[in-house]
Amino acid sequence: METRTSDEYISNRAWFRDVLFGENLILMGVSALEYLQLFVGYVGENEIDVYAIKEGQYSNINYHVINNFNEIDFFQNENIFCSSANQAFNDLFVDYENADEQALVEALSKYYYTHGMSFEGLDIIFNKEKFEELKKWAINFYSGVMNEQEIN
Repeated sequence: METRTSDEYISNRAWFRDVLFGENLILMGVSALEYLQLFVGYVGENEIDVYAIKEGQYSNINYHVINNFNEIDFFQNENIFCSSANQAFNDLFVDYENADEQALVEALSKYYYTHGMSFEGLDIIFNKEKFEELKKWAINFYSGVMNEQEIN
């Protein structure tokens, strides 16, 4: 069984609120970045990434099953549990080879520009070299400069 898709809602945040309302799940990775409004998401999105204590019933929710939520940095808003920005970024860097690079760069850029042109507040634990590389891309993301020669 699948949940509704994002096409049926005005925003991904509204979609998450409806689909996950009252569930013991924590948005993670790209889904958390969308809820935090650091990444706009994609049209027609139908997959949601969450931390869960047990596997759920929906085939389009990626349940990352863990023993408990004690090690996850998250908050509650509108009856939705969501990873912090720091946790969401670390979720993506720990498994960078499978991460959505477009979402990651766009979210880092939005974080940078909404935090006084700084990455302060982020404590990236995993894949720090890649983080340093993507910071340059993120700073230049909205200027359209993505060529490494133009960045350096």
